[in-house]
Amino acid sequence: MRHLVIAVAFVFAAVPAFSGPPLAAGPQAVPHVDQGEQTPQAGRSEPASNLEEWSVTQHTIRLGGQTIPYTASAGTTTLTNDAGEPTGLLYSVAYTRSDVTDLSTRPVAFLYNGGPGSATMWLHMGAFGPRRAVTVNGEFTPAAPYTLVDNTESLLDKTDLVFIDAMGTGYSRAAGAAKEADFFGVDEDAAAFAQFIVTYLSRNGRWNSPKFLIGESYGTFRSAVLGNLLQQRYNVYLNGIDLISSVLDLSTITFADGDDRVYAHYVPSYAAVGWYFKVAGDRPASLEVLLEDARRFAAGEYTAALHKGSALPAAEKAAIAKKLSALTGLDEDFLMKANLRVKLGQFSAELMRSRGLTSGRIDARFTAHTFNLLTENAESDPFGAAVGGAYTALVNHYNHEELEFGRDRPYRNTRLGGGWNWTRQGDGGGFPPAPNVQRDLAEAMIANPKLLVQVENGYYDMATPFAPTEFTMRHLGLPPELQSNIAMKYYQSGHMMYLRDADRVALHDNIAAFIDRALAVR
Repeated sequence: MRHLVIAVAFVFAAVPAFSGPPLAAGPQAVPHVDQGEQTPQAGRSEPASNLEEWSVTQHTIRLGGQTIPYTASAGTTTLTNDAGEPTGLLYSVAYTRSDVTDLSTRPVAFLYNGGPGSATMWLHMGAFGPRRAVTVNGEFTPAAPYTLVDNTESLLDKTDLVFIDAMGTGYSRAAGAAKEADFFGVDEDAAAFAQFIVTYLSRNGRWNSPKFLIGESYGTFRSAVLGNLLQQRYNVYLNGIDLISSVLDLSTITFADGDDRVYAHYVPSYAAVGWYFKVAGDRPASLEVLLEDARRFAAGEYTAALHKGSALPAAEKAAIAKKLSALTGLDEDFLMKANLRVKLGQFSAELMRSRGLTSGRIDARFTAHTFNLLTENAESDPFGAAVGGAYTALVNHYNHEELEFGRDRPYRNTRLGGGWNWTRQGDGGGFPPAPNVQRDLAEAMIANPKLLVQVENGYYDMATPFAPTEFTMRHLGLPPELQSNIAMKYYQSGHMMYLRDADRVALHDNIAAFIDRALAVR
């Protein structure tokens, strides 16, 4: 329910770094700010490139038997360089409970998606925001009109929420003499998010509030760097970091020549998908029972066999193929021809070739008809077409009509063009390593021994599978007392487990309990 709209705009040149709209700003005209080329129109001056825009609205939602009043603040926050010059405007939507008098008792969570280069519409409109896009579970969602509903699993019952769009996504864009590509890198991206968060804490009086990071996919990679950066550079110590569909070491999910680890990492996920589609020969009633067998086989016999390389005896190779076929549903002859090493694209195309279907990468439960039944690799990921239309339409509708922001501009789902700088500041000489930020997370936990970490894993997530995440979390090099600060949770769904109704409820409950545990640590 909307009660009030306030729109404010500020010219950066008039204010110092970390400046922003005062909390009680009065209504002013919002200037038009296009993305890209700007063409002056009759009767209107050309917009200034360094302007912030804000729209503030009041709402209520019914969660867990209580009515929660909240303020939605949608707007762009100025980023600056060391000289105090504007470099960018990050778009965010903050939801704050409006009946709280002591902000030190109310947590605040900063949320973002990944990519790198994805907007945060997924967590915002699918998981934790007060309004949710409705999609069909595991299947294609028909075209518009789509359905937008109050989200009964919003985390507003536990924490205030600040959804942040990375540079070049949503309504975030470069400012001044900067370019969007200036932000496209591991450290560059984390620095922008850190400055945003410190700005938010200062503007809104939240320095003494409990603080959480909640990231998905590359957002977990970002969280490791960001959490460490916030603590080391700004003395912003966090209560908890929640990692949704995590990857901290990209080598664990990269099918690199000569590196057999990733094939073993994917076996449990292959087994889970084979179980889901009932193509595996020996299918136990419980997925968890199958996965324990798959984990043991992958880490034991299978890894040992791959380690032998070309020295693997033919009889042993055939025996491994037979066991791998029983676990995954892939044909023994196919596994022999693949030399026991099946890449993800090959798996997705081969598993249900006889049915004419390709399984998904982001969420393997989604399938699509295979155009070329002779293809070696998956032609596409069915997930994107299945839900992308609904999220794109509804995030634009919601921003424009309910938050009253950006009506003359489309919301950018992903950034356009540009590479990504994977080189870290302070990297030494020698050959470049695979991008890996697990040390950042370990350093953050060592510096802050009360920091809790929780990891959310989807069994049918083929983009960031659960087994390599388990491997990474076991190899952070932490002492036992800090290792015990990490909790692992699992869901019978994919990368975005909240697309399955039962798992969206479980995800809310697990993170709510995680927040409670973190707040109880003293």
